Amino acid sequence: MTRRIPDLPLVLTALALSLFGVSMVYSAGQTDTMTFVANLWKTQSVWLVVAVLAAFGASRASVRFLDWVTPFAYVLTLVVLLLTLAFGGGAGTAASSKSWLVIGGMRIGQPAELAKITVVLMLARVLANRREPPESLLDLWHPALVVGIPWVLIMLQPDLGTGIVFIGIFFAMLFWSGVNWRLLLLIASPAISLVLAFSTRLWGAWFLLLLGMVWLYRPYLIEGIVLVCINVVTGVVAPILWEKLAPYQQKRLLVFLDPSIDAKASGYHVIQSQVAIGSGGWFGKGFTLGTQKRLNFVPEQETDFIFAVVGEELGFIGVTLALTLFVALFLRAIRISSRANDPYASLIAFGLLASWLVHVVENVGMTLNLMPITGIPLPFFSYGGSFMLASWLSVGILMRISGEGRGRGDLAAI
Repeated sequence: MTRRIPDLPLVLTALALSLFGVSMVYSAGQTDTMTFVANLWKTQSVWLVVAVLAAFGASRASVRFLDWVTPFAYVLTLVVLLLTLAFGGGAGTAASSKSWLVIGGMRIGQPAELAKITVVLMLARVLANRREPPESLLDLWHPALVVGIPWVLIMLQPDLGTGIVFIGIFFAMLFWSGVNWRLLLLIASPAISLVLAFSTRLWGAWFLLLLGMVWLYRPYLIEGIVLVCINVVTGVVAPILWEKLAPYQQKRLLVFLDPSIDAKASGYHVIQSQVAIGSGGWFGKGFTLGTQKRLNFVPEQETDFIFAVVGEELGFIGVTLALTLFVALFLRAIRISSRANDPYASLIAFGLLASWLVHVVENVGMTLNLMPITGIPLPFFSYGGSFMLASWLSVGILMRISGEGRGRGDLAAI
C-alpha cells in the first residue's frame, strides 16, 4: 500500500506567496488615519486556512472524477452567474457592478473567481476529446462557445478584468492543445484591428500583414473572406465607437498613454502607484513604513494596488522576491502539465497556469502603467476570500495532477 506525498515545491511556493500576501494586507491597513482595512488581515488569514483545507479536499479528487463532474460544474457555474446578474451587487470602486452574489443583503462571494476554474475544466474536456487540434476557424466553434457564454455573462456585470482572464485562458489552452500560432493570430486579428484603427498608417500596415497571413495559412475560402471582412468592419467602426464613449471613459483609456492629462481623477491611481513604487528604491522604506500608503495616497492598497505597497516598503528586493516566487509557481505548473498522464489533465494544469499568469501580468503592469487599469487582483496577495479560495483550489487540483503524473518517485510505502 502506498500513500501520495504532496507536491512539496508547489505547496511551499503557494504557501510562501500567501503568507507574503497576508503580511502585505496587514501592512496596507497600517495607516496614519485608521480605516476598516486595519483588520482585514485577520479575515484574510481565516480565508487562507479555509482555502488550504479546500485545496486538500480538491487534491483527494481523482482526475477521472473531475472529468465526470466537469459538465455539471460548468452548468452550475452558468446558473450562478445568471443569478449574480439578477441579485448581484458591487463594492468599493466597483460599486456599480454586479460582481458579488448578494442574498438577504449579505455578499456571498464573487462567482466569477470559481468560474475561471470550471471554464478551464470544461475547455480542457472539449479540447482533449478531439483527436487532432483545431485546424480551422470552424473547428473552434465549440471551444469558443465554452468560453464565450460565461464571458458574456461576466461582461454584463460588467467585469473587464475577469473578461480579459477568460480570453487569456482561451488562447493559452488552444496553444497548449497544439493549435497553430498563425491560426491564433488570425483569431485575434479583429481585436488588433480595433486597437490599430486609431492610426491609419498602422492599421493599413496591419491589414496588409493580415492579407499575407491569410494567403500563407490558406483557411477555407469562406473563412478567409469572413475574417478579412470582420477586420475591415472593426477598422471602420473603431473611430465611431470612440466617439460614442462618454468623456470619462475616453479619459480612462487616454491616461494609459499619459496619466497626467487627468491627474486628479482617472490618472490619479496610476500616478500614486508609480510614486509609491519609485520611492521604494532598492530596499524600500521598511515594512509598514511606506509614507504614500500611510497617508492613504495609494488607492485600493489592500486589493488591486497591493503590489505598489510591496514596492514602496520592500523596494526592488521585495518586488524581485515576489516575482521570483510567481515564476517558481509558473515553472512548477508547466512541469506538472508536461508530465501529466493524459491531455485532459495536461490542459487543466496549463489553463490554471494561464489564469494566474494573466492576473500577475495585468496587475503588476497596471501598477507600473504598462497595462490599462482594469481592477484585477494579484493572486495570493490581494484581499478577497473568493479569490484566495479559487487560487488554492487550483493548487489542490494541480497537486492531484502532479500525484497522478509520470515520473513521480515520491510514493512512500505505509
